[in-house]
Amino acid sequence: MKKIFACITALLLMGSAVFLLGSAGCVKEGVTVSGVAVGGMPYPAAAAAVREKLSSARVPFTLHTPFGDTMPAVSYTDNVWELLKKAKKNGVYEATLQREWVEAEREIAALCERAYTPPKDAALTFTRFGFSYTAEAEGVACDYVRSLAAALHALRAGEREASLVTRALQPAVTRSSLEARTQKLAAFSTQFDASKTARAHNIALACERIAGSTLAPGESFSFNAAVGRRTAENGFLEAPVIVDGAYVQGTGGGVCQVSTTLMNAALRAGLTVTESRPHSLAVGYVPPSLDAMVSRWSDLKFYNPYPYPVYLAGRCAGGEITFEIYGKPDGRRYVPQSRVLARIPPPPPKVTEGEEDRTVRAEKEGIASESRLLVYDAAGRRVENRRLRKDAFAAVQGVYEKKRSEAAPREGENADRDGAAKKFPKI
Repeated sequence: MKKIFACITALLLMGSAVFLLGSAGCVKEGVTVSGVAVGGMPYPAAAAAVREKLSSARVPFTLHTPFGDTMPAVSYTDNVWELLKKAKKNGVYEATLQREWVEAEREIAALCERAYTPPKDAALTFTRFGFSYTAEAEGVACDYVRSLAAALHALRAGEREASLVTRALQPAVTRSSLEARTQKLAAFSTQFDASKTARAHNIALACERIAGSTLAPGESFSFNAAVGRRTAENGFLEAPVIVDGAYVQGTGGGVCQVSTTLMNAALRAGLTVTESRPHSLAVGYVPPSLDAMVSRWSDLKFYNPYPYPVYLAGRCAGGEITFEIYGKPDGRRYVPQSRVLARIPPPPPKVTEGEEDRTVRAEKEGIASESRLLVYDAAGRRVENRRLRKDAFAAVQGVYEKKRSEAAPREGENADRDGAAKKFPKI
């Protein structure tokens, strides 16, 4: 009776709110819920007592994401009220506590969107100073359906944590793939006299303007476009050039050795030369028909036949021009070949009198020649033998000066070719 009286008193003190909540009445005698003796207590008070005990059992929930941990707004539900209402006298019961993430679908969708990171391809930079590479980076994709299922399962199982389900996104271009297609395809060098400063200056300037060039698949290269007009305004100096079979002073002398060196590197790299012309005289730094004369009206052109870029590296130092061409090897070997078809003797030398014995211009034989490109496959078999050019280089008449004798010269005196050659050797 005392417990019943206490229950009624408590209900009266609670007032009308109890009735509004539909919670009138008290728990049957002797009832225990989750270790809390609630027998004879008004239902609201009993529920509050049990829930206070359950609060210590609340487990925090953490969701791990690629950008850090988050603690979602989790709500808790229990069956305390149902147990109290259905409890029988002296009954012992265990309440269950459940966590719910009401906004799980919306919030996990937002977290998955934030977690997405596109993959980053490796990149390369090529300048006249060489290559530099930027490494690739994996991306992240979030699986929304699996992430939602994993989070809800962990919540219901009473676990403390779960993670977004992600997978790595691989970049399309890696540094190793870039390095595989930036291998050296060919190199070619020629030498020059560095003491001839004007010519050396012109050579260095032309090299600098070519080095660092990149040719996309199918793209053409023009020497004249890359180097520019050989004028004083464009930075070039006067040095000997070949004009109509003779050496004369001209602005930009020496650049033809640069174009010749570049063409020989291009041929060895498998690039397709579409325009090249010979000098009127054979030059000494490459075999006949493998030179490339450039001028305002004559260009050296070639294009990239490969399905990937090629890169032109060049340097000029210590009396040597070198061009290197980089790209992805096709497994073939390209060998330029020069062949002399005929030799043309120079005309008889011209001998005049002067203050001393000297050679004004050395005689030089003319040459008929051709150049061919031999192509070998990976097994070393020759698969192509193609003519590049057929040329004729003019012979040069020697001009010699003989020291004037004290005796009066005989009018019309001239030495025959053999005599002049003995007295005035080539220099």
